[in-house]
Amino acid sequence: MENTNLKLWQAILPVLVLIGMLAFNVYVYGSDALSGSNQFILLLGGAMAAVVGFFQKVSYKKMIGAVAKNLESTSGAILILLMVGSLAGTWLISGIIPAMIYYGLQILNPSIFLPAAILISSFISIATGSSWTTTATIGIAFMGIGGALGFPDAMVAGAVLSGAYFGDKMSPMSDTTNLAPAMAGTDLFTHIRYMMITTIPTYIVTLIIFVILGLNMNVVGEANVTDISLAIKNTFEINGWLFLVPGFVILLIALKTEPLIALLAGTIAGAAFALFFQMPLLLEISGLQTLNFQSIYRVLMDSITVQTIINTDNLILKDLFVAKGMAGMLPTIWLIICAMVFGGVMEAIGALAKISDALLKMASSIFGLFASTVASCLTLNLTASDQYLAIVVPGRMFAKAYKDKGLAPENLSRTLEDSGTVTSVLVPWNTCGAYQSGVLGVDTFAYLPYAVFNYLSPFTTLIVAALRIKIKMIKDKKQE
Repeated sequence: MENTNLKLWQAILPVLVLIGMLAFNVYVYGSDALSGSNQFILLLGGAMAAVVGFFQKVSYKKMIGAVAKNLESTSGAILILLMVGSLAGTWLISGIIPAMIYYGLQILNPSIFLPAAILISSFISIATGSSWTTTATIGIAFMGIGGALGFPDAMVAGAVLSGAYFGDKMSPMSDTTNLAPAMAGTDLFTHIRYMMITTIPTYIVTLIIFVILGLNMNVVGEANVTDISLAIKNTFEINGWLFLVPGFVILLIALKTEPLIALLAGTIAGAAFALFFQMPLLLEISGLQTLNFQSIYRVLMDSITVQTIINTDNLILKDLFVAKGMAGMLPTIWLIICAMVFGGVMEAIGALAKISDALLKMASSIFGLFASTVASCLTLNLTASDQYLAIVVPGRMFAKAYKDKGLAPENLSRTLEDSGTVTSVLVPWNTCGAYQSGVLGVDTFAYLPYAVFNYLSPFTTLIVAALRIKIKMIKDKKQE
């Protein structure tokens, strides 16, 4: 939405106020800011944007309409979040996540754990086309394994996210990987091939950094890992059959089943496996002498919807043996809703269009055009709080500018992914940042320094543009 009467300083003002308030709020509350105060700050930012809109004669109805449209676009993400919470609950009481931790401890050497987490997360994300599904399945398991080995949660989360977003970028089944070339005007596989110029070097550097981190970490010794493994075995029935459930979910996603359906199927399958393999544990959780249909129903339903705590004498496993169910996802959903309010009002008053237009005017050279695209994507991830808007809006704005400078459209589509898709997870009030923080249980600002692939990607794009490395021109494209 455009507003010709809106001044640039008026468009930027709500953003500056929001960032200032969020910074102070995080300073006051620390990692607990996500419990509710950040959400209210986002509403205050939306109110500030609305005040600017009222002075510009933008109607309340128009602003609420834009907010409603934003909220509608996140309904799928909200439902997926609820399913992730329910899946985590049944995968805990069924022994699936403990089995992943148990076998991971047997196989993974601490010195190669971090690069292994990146590689495995990459493979699953390419196969599924979804960074969200990857972190909700194998990512949760790696958090448990890494914690048991003694790695900081933030470091493990950074490794998982680096691998998951590499796979998300390079997978032909990814929605953002299909959206970016559609906005820029190129085809899917040309886009993927061209992304390799920036993505592969960034990925290699990321792996090298995590290899070095792993070799220099003082992690838990062999004896402590054995104690943890024994504690898991004493609490759960551990066997290879439990891996049928995550394998089933990954297969469903690979067959292009909607993630929401796949996660629901995984939740139900996890509950069924809990009945089949973990009856003594269910009896212990129920607090009854014998189980009947009603008590079984209650234990399973509680694991899906609310917090479930499994008692253990092992101090490390006490935190691992807790699942919060769907209720545990509610703070994240709350954050997404409030972020969409701010983004919707900013769009309705024309602030997003004004800010992006100002960035576009900075593009006086080819490098300037790339830099403006990166800045626009980052700005939209900060203000609109959604990676899809960070691809769609700059994609539509910059397509003609790239063509006017003789640049092939895959230059734009690659830059959109390098700066829009991967950096969304670094913003706490962005839907991706809120989701991944909620799923992995690590504050966004905590894992940010370790999400190496995510923050290096836009820098790689700018370096390639500055050095004019394989910058494809339209005339070169015609000669192919």
